[in-house]
Amino acid sequence: MSSKSAAAILQRQFKDLTDPKKRIPSFHIELDDDNIFLWNIGVMVLNPDSLYHGGYFKGQMRFPQDFPFSPPSFRFTPAIYHPNIYRDGRLCISILHQGGDPTSDEPESETWSPAQTVESVLISIISLLDDPNGNPPANIDASVEFRKNFPEYKKRVLKEVERSKKDIPEDFVMPDDSSVAYSNNQAIKNRELIEDPIDEDFWYESEEEESFDEESVMDENEGDEFEQDDDEEEEEEEDEEVIAK
Repeated sequence: MSSKSAAAILQRQFKDLTDPKKRIPSFHIELDDDNIFLWNIGVMVLNPDSLYHGGYFKGQMRFPQDFPFSPPSFRFTPAIYHPNIYRDGRLCISILHQGGDPTSDEPESETWSPAQTVESVLISIISLLDDPNGNPPANIDASVEFRKNFPEYKKRVLKEVERSKKDIPEDFVMPDDSSVAYSNNQAIKNRELIEDPIDEDFWYESEEEESFDEESVMDENEGDEFEQDDDEEEEEEEDEEVIAK
């Protein structure tokens, strides 16, 4: 695939992820110096039950020229203390690893494929923050502390959450609606359909298409009943004549 094709795909995904009506509230996305192959992303954790709740973690996603046949890379800037994040901020996650590697123990269903999108990657990153995969860990110290001394790990994370709030852009308002924090586009569309007012002319149009006169129908039914009664009387008269003979 040419870089022009990759750029066109990224332009479309960027447009969807930054559209106020379609975007996911948990991600603030901008291009780095108008470079469609380099995105600056603010990852926000809006789930109140998350250890990272309230954090605004800056990162960069870099795309290859043959995207989506090769996966992008993601790096937190600055790095986050986490079992799956290297000390330089690089993220280690299955969905960003090229599939088809015979030496890898990762299931094919969890690795990168051209069917994946930027949206699916970002949602996977949010999930990984609360559910680390320590086999193998990118940060051994963080992995050991997460398993053997969770209170200290939690204390370290909470400090980073507070530190991360300093990176929130001055003109940016942090969203607080956790109910749609990680909603996909279709879920948001469905919610908009539910909230849209009902078209009052809808029922009138339906009635015009399948209109009928109740009185006419009743008259027809009554006529059928009268015809049935006449038939029965004729049958009874025929039976009486046969008996008389």
